[in-house]
Amino acid sequence: MKKNITLEEAKELIKKLEKENKEMKEELEMFRSRDWGGRRKHDATWMKSYESFVELYEKGLNMHEIVEKVPFSQRTCYRYKSYYDSLKKGKD
Repeated sequence: MKKNITLEEAKELIKKLEKENKEMKEELEMFRSRDWGGRRKHDATWMKSYESFVELYEKGLNMHEIVEKVPFSQRTCYRYKSYYDSLKKGKD
């Protein structure tokens, strides 16, 4: 059985739902703009760091020498080397 509602009750319900909708849109926007962390592959910072690695690597420095000269970890150097090798392999 349907309950009959008055015009005033309908207007109040619409206001309530519009308010709830606005709050949910704000929450959704917060999640959309949230920084989820993690490594950003190939952004400007990454490319600058990678290019400094490539420059030293192509000069003939070994991994330990590169790690001493750059501000990133040994693991990052090996990650860059792996990426560098995959690019070189693709060109052959």
